[in-house]
Amino acid sequence: MRILVVEDDALLGDAIQAGLRQSGYAVDWMKDGVSAAQALTTEPYAAVVLDLGLPRLSGLEVLHRLRSRNIQANAQTPVLILTAMDTVDDRIKGLDTGADDYMVKPFDMGELAARLRALVRRASGKTAPLLQVSGVKLDPAAHCVLYQDKPVELSAKEFALLHALMLNSGKVLSRARLEEQLYAWGDEVESNTVEVHIHHLRRKLFPELIETIRGVGYLMPRDKAI
Repeated sequence: MRILVVEDDALLGDAIQAGLRQSGYAVDWMKDGVSAAQALTTEPYAAVVLDLGLPRLSGLEVLHRLRSRNIQANAQTPVLILTAMDTVDDRIKGLDTGADDYMVKPFDMGELAARLRALVRRASGKTAPLLQVSGVKLDPAAHCVLYQDKPVELSAKEFALLHALMLNSGKVLSRARLEEQLYAWGDEVESNTVEVHIHHLRRKLFPELIETIRGVGYLMPRDKAI
C-alpha cells in the first residue's frame, strides 16, 4: 500500500517514513502543503498522514481541498491527522473538515501503523482484520500469509501485491495501478516487475487464485472468498 506522509519536521518525517516502510508500506514524504496538494492531484494513495502546521499551505486547507473534490484523484482517500494541536476544538475542526482519524504528537509508531491498517481496510469495504480468499489468509498486522492453514513465505513486494489484490477482490487492477500502489517516488521499477511477482504468487499459492484479464490487468475473484 502506498501512503503519503505530510510532515515538515525533518527528523520526525524521516522516522515516520522509516517506520511505515518497515511495516510494509511504500511511502512518499512531502514537507509542505503545496507539495502535498500537488502529489494528491497526480498520485493515488491508500491513505494520507497529514500534519496541520505546514508551511506554504496549512494541513486543514489541504484537507479542505481534498474533501471539496478540488483534488479528484484522492477525494475518497482516508486521512489521518497527526499533529501537536491537541485541544478538543482542534480535533473537532480536523474531523469536521474531513479527517477520518486524529492522533496527537508524541505518538506510538505501532499505534499509527494499526490506525492506518484500519483506515485502509474500511476504505476497501472490509470489516475483518484478517483477509480471506479461497483458502488464503492474510494478516496485515502480523505480516503473514497462510494457505490451507500453512505459512507461506513471501517477499515484501509479493506480500504488498497480494494485500492489494485481496483488498480489491472482485475488481480488475491494471498493472499501472498495482505499480502505483507498490512503489513510492524514487523506487526503481522494472518493466515486468508486476508480472514477475504475480508469477511467484501463483507458484507459492495456486495458479487460479489470480486471473489475468488480457489487455486490462489482474483479478482476484470475489466469489472465491470464504
